[in-house]
Amino acid sequence: MAFLEGQLRLKVNRQKSAVAPVWERSFLGHRLLSDGRLGLAPKSLARAKERLRRITRRNRGIALERMIGEANSFTTGWVTYFRHAACKRTLRELDEWLRRKLRCVRLKQCKRVKPTADFLVGLGVPVRRAWLLALSGKGWWRRSGSPPVHEAMTVQWFAGLGLVSLSAHHAALQPVGNRRVR
Repeated sequence: MAFLEGQLRLKVNRQKSAVAPVWERSFLGHRLLSDGRLGLAPKSLARAKERLRRITRRNRGIALERMIGEANSFTTGWVTYFRHAACKRTLRELDEWLRRKLRCVRLKQCKRVKPTADFLVGLGVPVRRAWLLALSGKGWWRRSGSPPVHEAMTVQWFAGLGLVSLSAHHAALQPVGNRRVR
């Protein structure tokens, strides 16, 4: 620092400057992984989840389709920014978390026991299982992770509503030579 400030007469921001292993530092939301690839900085992921929490609050009083539109608007831009980062597993986990948040919102929009049971039956859940879930005293978040809800509101159901998969969007942004064929 003395050389930079004394000889080169550069001003050093001591809050942003540090000497540390490369994987402990982040730059523009990215961090370098031990193998040299780019990854997501933990703070970037935390900020994205916080933004999605604000978008998917259960008490907002807006239609699920509008909420999905707002989530898509944010996530597609966010994933495009981090398109060079190696974050496939992280995005897959974020996808699952976001779908659970949206399931929770949709269940709460039913408000009462009978509409909840009717909604689940309408999506193909057997009547007995739908009523057991609707009559459950568990909270909305706990119900949103249950098997009947996953059976009713599948990944395809969300795709039909227009929800963009973060991991699929990230894979589509990768150069053709880097894609794996499944």
